[in-house]
Amino acid sequence: MARLCGIELKSSEAILVVVQCEEENIVLVDIEPRKIKLGDDESSEFMTSFFDSIVNFIRDNHIDTMIIKKRAKKGKMAGGAISFKMEALIQLNGIAKVEFISGQAIAAAHKKDPFNMPDNIKKYQETAFMAASLYCRKK
Repeated sequence: MARLCGIELKSSEAILVVVQCEEENIVLVDIEPRKIKLGDDESSEFMTSFFDSIVNFIRDNHIDTMIIKKRAKKGKMAGGAISFKMEALIQLNGIAKVEFISGQAIAAAHKKDPFNMPDNIKKYQETAFMAASLYCRKK
C-alpha cells in the first residue's frame, strides 16, 4: 500500500496532504503539519531549515512518493521564484520519489470523475489532495 504526499506550493508555503492508496480506495491520513513555510528565501539558514523539515516530514510519515502540482514557469499564471526554490529542495530530499501532476490534468480528471473529498480535509488542502488522488488513480 503506497503512501503518497500531495503538495501544492503557494507563495512560500508547501501545503501537504498524505494519502494511502489501497486498490480502489484513497484514504486521507490525518497528519501534522499540514503546511511547511519557508521563511527568508535569501537566508541559507531558512533554506536549510525548510529542507530539514521536508526530510523529517517524509521520514516521520513514511512517504514513498511526493506528488507536486505543477506551476507555470512563465506567463500570467507563473509560479513565483520562491516556490521553485522550494520545489528544488523537495526534489533533493533523497528519500522519496518526486512526481509532477499538471493543474490541467487535475481539472480534467475532476470533471470526468469528481474526487470524493474527505470530510476532515481543510479547504486549502483540496488541490494537494486531488494531485495525490490523481496519481493513485493512474497507478
